[in-house]
Amino acid sequence: MDMIKVGWSVIVLLHGFIHLMGFLKAYNLASIDQLVLPISRTSGLIWLGAFLLFIASVFLYLFQIDWWWIIAAVAVIVSQALIVTYWEDAKFGTVANVIIMAGGILGYGHWSFNAMVDRELDQFWNGVASEQTEGDGKKIDDLPPVVQKWLNQSDINNQEAVKLNQKGRLKTTPEGSWMLVEADQYVNVDSPEFLWIADVQMASYIHLAGRDKYKDGKGHMLIKLLSLFPVANAKGAKIDQATLVRYLAEIVWYPRAATKEYIEWEQIEERKARATIENEGIITSGIFEFNKEGMPVQFEAERYYSRKEGATLETWLIDIEPSSYRVFDGMKIPTKASVTWQLDDGEFTWYLLEITDATYYSDIPQ
Repeated sequence: MDMIKVGWSVIVLLHGFIHLMGFLKAYNLASIDQLVLPISRTSGLIWLGAFLLFIASVFLYLFQIDWWWIIAAVAVIVSQALIVTYWEDAKFGTVANVIIMAGGILGYGHWSFNAMVDRELDQFWNGVASEQTEGDGKKIDDLPPVVQKWLNQSDINNQEAVKLNQKGRLKTTPEGSWMLVEADQYVNVDSPEFLWIADVQMASYIHLAGRDKYKDGKGHMLIKLLSLFPVANAKGAKIDQATLVRYLAEIVWYPRAATKEYIEWEQIEERKARATIENEGIITSGIFEFNKEGMPVQFEAERYYSRKEGATLETWLIDIEPSSYRVFDGMKIPTKASVTWQLDDGEFTWYLLEITDATYYSDIPQ
């Protein structure tokens, strides 16, 4: 446990025990010289209640119960009402209440963000289950030779969905510092859809909670500082295109999608093929490059790049590390890649990622 969490917990515990003193004085169970004003027995019970609420909030927090902040908020409200009533003796307790409430607000942000993600995950799995199909899509033999060579080396069984565990580093500007990332990604293979949930370590004790998704032709990127304060909330036609391009690029992790009707292939060179994806009226494309063994090593497409003055269409490049191919659930996929914008003023590599695990689902419970 880090020092901030320990320090906050200690403050709550000490503040709670100070409230216990009010109960002890009211019932003459101890001589409390620090409390000058008389405390009735009824008020003493309220002091005891505040003590119990503070103690309960700490235990719930330490055991990572998401709604601990509710108990902490109630404790602060009760405590501050007592402090106002006994201001001469207890006014300095306001400082502790401010600190505790600040922690509670951050706890609310974490809970609120996770609740949103849980709802979207339920919608995702329900959608995958309702869309399960068998035997649909193109035959591998009907695809361009370079794509056939790739898919014949990748077991494209009847995967309906995939969960990917990722880690990596990213930065938001060319001059920015690298930030550590851990993320889970959920992908629907039968119909273009994904949900990406990330925790970004911006600095010591400061994190960004991120969620990127594409569903029913709509993309949405949401980033919140400390899970609470929005720093990015991007929607609209350009985001729709950008997230669909992302889905297309990442079929290297769920190769069955390459056989789906929503993707058309055209071989343009011996080791290159253009893939065009269409979904909900959005059409976009990208070029996959393969090595001599027939495995994807690069993807290039035009994708919208966000700027202060407005998004512009730029070249987006993914380089795959050829030696990083591993097998998960029988599926051979790349695990390391870099993502680069090729801008007029130079290249900007903004994401270095690694797939640490992948789980493929061929049967989703209805």
